[in-house]
Amino acid sequence: MAKTRAQIARKHATGTPVPVAPPTDGRRKNNGSLVLVAAAVASLFLFWYLHLLTLGQMTQLSDGLTMPDMLVGGYDAGYVERLRGAMDDDARGQLSYLHRTAGTLFPLIFAFAWLLLVQLNVGRRWLRWLLWSPVILFTVADLWENVAIDTVLAQAVPEPGAVALASVLTVSRWILLALSLMAGAAAVFLPRRLRGVPGADTTARTG
Repeated sequence: MAKTRAQIARKHATGTPVPVAPPTDGRRKNNGSLVLVAAAVASLFLFWYLHLLTLGQMTQLSDGLTMPDMLVGGYDAGYVERLRGAMDDDARGQLSYLHRTAGTLFPLIFAFAWLLLVQLNVGRRWLRWLLWSPVILFTVADLWENVAIDTVLAQAVPEPGAVALASVLTVSRWILLALSLMAGAAAVFLPRRLRGVPGADTTARTG
């Protein structure tokens, strides 16, 4: 009995692997964008939770004195000594726990989101590192600041040198956070040709 063309085609097609198209740059960028949105939302939530909610509520345990983390202009040994006197061991323990949890998660997730933002929008390697640098420095300063503040509050008499270090880290942290936000904006809004985005030359010629 003669076989139809369809049967012959199925016979020869049996066992032949179906080629899978490799992921395109557009698909990879879309996946990266989804991760970026999730990380950015998590960073925004942690910023609100850490700075606007919990650190603000900590003033209830310190006779209204602001936590060192929120003093953008820095502080001195006298302020730390007054703060330490106003806080009992439980209050200092709560602040230390906050530093180890939300105070650690926020800079790490923020850094991940901003590094990914630059990675997705900037093609030139030198520009990537330039825009990454404030984010990396912010993360280091923020994590170091947590330890420095806990250290000076644990001292019976705050050492001026340790307080000065913590204060410098606090000021640097806020400055680097602002620079990181500016770097993220630059990664998105700089001209495509300057960012080295693929297709920028084609867009310029067709325009």
